Amino acid sequence: MFYRGYPDGGDGREMGAKRQRLVDQGPSFYGTSTGSSFMYNPPPYGYVAQPPPFPVVRLRGLPFDCTETDVAEFFHGLDIVDVLFVHRGGKFSGEAFCVFGYPLQVDFALQKNRQNMGRRYVEVFRSKRQDYYKAIANEVSDAHGGSPRRNAPRAKSYDEGKDSAEHTGVLRLRGLPFSAGKDDIMDFFKDFMLSEDSIHITMNSEGRPTGEAFVEFASAEDSKAAMAKDRMTLGSRYIELFPSSMEEMEEAVTRGR
Repeated sequence: MFYRGYPDGGDGREMGAKRQRLVDQGPSFYGTSTGSSFMYNPPPYGYVAQPPPFPVVRLRGLPFDCTETDVAEFFHGLDIVDVLFVHRGGKFSGEAFCVFGYPLQVDFALQKNRQNMGRRYVEVFRSKRQDYYKAIANEVSDAHGGSPRRNAPRAKSYDEGKDSAEHTGVLRLRGLPFSAGKDDIMDFFKDFMLSEDSIHITMNSEGRPTGEAFVEFASAEDSKAAMAKDRMTLGSRYIELFPSSMEEMEEAVTRGR
């Protein structure tokens, strides 16, 4: 499909890919739209007088454990091509930029202003290309400067709690490509004896992968040893690992049925 109208020769989709390449994380996996709608189609005519506005919004007030999946679900039905979380001093600021496929979708995104994500209401503002570019530059600078947080927003206390958390033999995985299957997870943990029955990929209420999974290891010692894989890559995405429990796993699996 030919996208037109952006003066630098690219559209929102191309910029999302450029940003991902800059931070060495590969392309994002947001899946595809669920059905045909005028929101997913470019206008049948070009912008004659001026180029279309860059399709980006800024979000403020996000939960501090917010993920790309949460943003995708918040804007369910819209064609998301990039999510950029904003950090300050190595900590997630609660702000993010979200780029859409077409300018028209910004108007739909603005209708989500002050709606809740979890227990927090989120403010949604129209933004500009240059603000998004500036935020990219700041994040790339932090990444190449050796920031351990990279692009993974979460509360600091929760991150530090990984080391001291009690292991029960169950790990929660976050950040999985939506296309990942049980065989991919088994290969990710190829140093451990796992079966397909020990892997549980969670789904949302519509039966789509959430980007999370739970893995049952043979022992608590194995799950603790497997934490060495935390933030290693599966495909082009880095995977976060968290000590979990049978109760949390069963609740998450049941929720998606």
